[in-house]
Parts: sequence; C-alpha cells; structure tokens
Amino acid sequence: MKTVFIRESTDRSLPDASLFDLSEAQFHPCIGCWSCWWKTPGVCIHKDLEDFYRDYVNAGKVVFWAKPQQGFISSQMKSLFDRMIPLFLPYTTFRNGGTYHRPRYPRYPDIEFYYDYDFQDDEDYQIFHAYVYKVFEQFHARRIKIAPVSDFEKEGVV
Repeated sequence: MKTVFIRESTDRSLPDASLFDLSEAQFHPCIGCWSCWWKTPGVCIHKDLEDFYRDYVNAGKVVFWAKPQQGFISSQMKSLFDRMIPLFLPYTTFRNGGTYHRPRYPRYPDIEFYYDYDFQDDEDYQIFHAYVYKVFEQFHARRIKIAPVSDFEKEGVV
C-alpha cells in the first residue's frame, strides 16, 4: 500500500512515498463554512488540497514529521488537521467517552507521527501526546504511533 510522508522543516524523505511538504505548501485555512459537508460533500470550497486528500485516503500509512513550536504542533500542521474535515461525515457518534465524526470512507490509513522537540516537562509532553492521539483517533486511524524523531532515525528509514 502507498505511504504518504507529511513533513515540515526537514529535508528527510521516504523512498516510494508521496511527499507533502508543509514548509512549502500553500493552502487556505479552514473558514468553518461547512460547505464540505452540506453544499459539496467531501470537497472543500478552496480546492487547494484535492491531490493531498486523494493521496491520504488511498494510503495504507501516513508518516508525519512534525516540528512543534513552543510544545505544540505548528500553525501550519493545525491548519492541515482542520482542513481534513471533508474526509469525514458531519454526523457524529458517541463512543469511548467522546464524540466522533462518522467515517466518509471504508478505511483510513495508519498513522506514524514523529516530532522534533525536546519536552522539558512531562506534563507538557502528556498534553501534547493526548492532543495528537485524539486527533488521529478522530481520523479513524487503525494504528497510531507517536514518537520522537530519534525513533524514526533508529529504524533506519531516513
């Protein structure tokens, strides 16, 4: 299955992976218009991430290489997460103590999220980890791995 590599602030690459470089990507932020749910289901009015959406939903795995800022994901990464809402239905279900959007597609990719940041405080790390995990749980990822980039490098993939 195909792999999508989403990176920011690095020159790393993955062989045979589709690359989405956040440090160079130009896309609009979500404006909360809900057109992607009601007027043009599954399609954002901005039409600047269509290739990314197609690659994402057809991938077996998506690898994120994130460069958090001040202990949290970058604004560009947050904008990408927000813009991924067309990949899900507006209808919600309640499970595991939370509300989740229903999936639009029959399957979603596994997620590996590597971060390049040295947390000074365990509480800060726990908040970051919980947020990132919850996002990908909302994205219906079957398997979610969150680890420092040193784990990625140890695996000899770069």
